[in-house]
Amino acid sequence: MLRDPVAFVPADAGPVEVEAARRDAGVVVGVCRGAPPDRAVLAGLDLTLASGPAPREAVAVPDVDAAAEALAARVSAFPQAAAVLAGLLRWSGSLPVAAALEAESLAYSTLLGGPEFARWLVARGPRPEPPSADEPVLLRRDDGGLRITLHHPQRRNAYGRQLRDALVDALAVAELDPTVERVVLDGAGPDFCSGGDLDEFGTAADPVTAHLVRTRAGAAAPLSRLGPRVEARLHGSCIGAGIELPAWAGRVVAAPGTRFVLPELAMGLLPGAGGTVSLPRRIGRWRTLWLALTGVALDAATAREWGLVDEVAPEDVEGQQRT
Repeated sequence: MLRDPVAFVPADAGPVEVEAARRDAGVVVGVCRGAPPDRAVLAGLDLTLASGPAPREAVAVPDVDAAAEALAARVSAFPQAAAVLAGLLRWSGSLPVAAALEAESLAYSTLLGGPEFARWLVARGPRPEPPSADEPVLLRRDDGGLRITLHHPQRRNAYGRQLRDALVDALAVAELDPTVERVVLDGAGPDFCSGGDLDEFGTAADPVTAHLVRTRAGAAAPLSRLGPRVEARLHGSCIGAGIELPAWAGRVVAAPGTRFVLPELAMGLLPGAGGTVSLPRRIGRWRTLWLALTGVALDAATAREWGLVDEVAPEDVEGQQRT
């Protein structure tokens, strides 16, 4: 068992000090009030809070002490999920994509059987079966291009079973048809994607079945293979899977008002749609952990600065097929 959910150490702490903190705490966070130390030193920490400009191994915050206090409270509320996530991010980046996705899913399934997720399910209460969509995903072919549009705006394009299966089928078209040279992925309605459909959480027969579905029927693997050919056009809210999946795209364009959130920790879970693999490849494991632990909303400008998106540009209204 862990003595402490989180340990704070000086950002220039040596390997011995970091390892000692890690034995007692699930998450080890550096604190930097001056110029950040060498990046190789920062790399040994789970993340670092910095008071000024920071490299990708750290997060710049207005008030280090306030940020540390808020982070400690958040991690203390969900210590098991936080520890599993931090541990996963430490080593999964060295794995090939397929193996890293498998590791993420195994960690996610572990948390499905834990008390933190159980508490969230009780607090959420029973939910009705989500309504179905006539066409959860729209396809449009244009010469060598394929436009894939998430099309369940009544559910804010939630990544539920029906939309997931339709998206995977659409991506299969791009993978199997050699004449598809480029793919545009966008979403109808006010939001690109509101993440997993919360009404479906906890409905899998068991954690093992859930793991097999995520790894065999999810969209992360085909998107990772198609990545260089994909352009994702984002707008509105991109929550959970709503950023985990488009982060695989070779090019990500976001409208100015777009916001990005990883909310899973508050459910006793970790990002489970491929986000522990796709986001670190864009912004590093340290900032990925920060987003997941805090649940803060990242604005489009900061997402561009971090490299989560490649361009911030006004929406193509026709292209988004808003309804």
